Amino acid sequence: MKHLIKLNAVAFIAAMCSLSLVACDDDDDAPDNDLNMYKGHEYVDLGLSVKWATCNVGAENPEDYGSYYAWGETKTKSEYNWDTYTVEQESFVGDNKTVLDPEDDAAAANWGGKWRMPTAAEREELYNNTIQTWTNDYEGTGVKGYILASKKAGYEGASIFLPAAGLRSDGDLNGEGFCGFYWSSSLVENVSSYARNLKFYPGDYFYLRFSSYRYDGFPVRPVCKPQ
Repeated sequence: MKHLIKLNAVAFIAAMCSLSLVACDDDDDAPDNDLNMYKGHEYVDLGLSVKWATCNVGAENPEDYGSYYAWGETKTKSEYNWDTYTVEQESFVGDNKTVLDPEDDAAAANWGGKWRMPTAAEREELYNNTIQTWTNDYEGTGVKGYILASKKAGYEGASIFLPAAGLRSDGDLNGEGFCGFYWSSSLVENVSSYARNLKFYPGDYFYLRFSSYRYDGFPVRPVCKPQ
């Protein structure tokens, strides 16, 4: 009888440990805490279908430009052109894929978890549900760009900032402080050498359906759906 009790106790402890491990696994994709953090990166709830990160990939603050990536690549480099592009120009043709896989997504590859690049549809959702305001001096940092403030009921105080980080073409950084280019994960279906991106200039010039060569180096602003 004593042996049976001991065995039952051991089985109970083992079951509890197993449940604890499962609970940890289930919570792996939960927000880090109550400060809108997920996998060590802060996000803003704008009342949309996804949460938007406060910073670009490679940045520590909202005003930082961060890293620049060619579409479909997950590492930075010194030159951005067709010669240095690691993804075949004619790829995605005939395979019915119109959105990047996680292994080819700069946000997913560098931040992990459920972080990823936004789709073209999610980018349009952001535009349609926010007020875009150009600033020449974001919160005293001297950085130019657009503040996007939510128009959704109950989320009016929430906003993100997209710095005018320009783009990298060949070995040069162009347009910084004047224009912004941000990749989506969506391909231009009928022109395989292009991918969809957001483009803006000061003076309410905000282009949602802009397309660029996939080899260009643009910043990436991630999105996620934490539990």
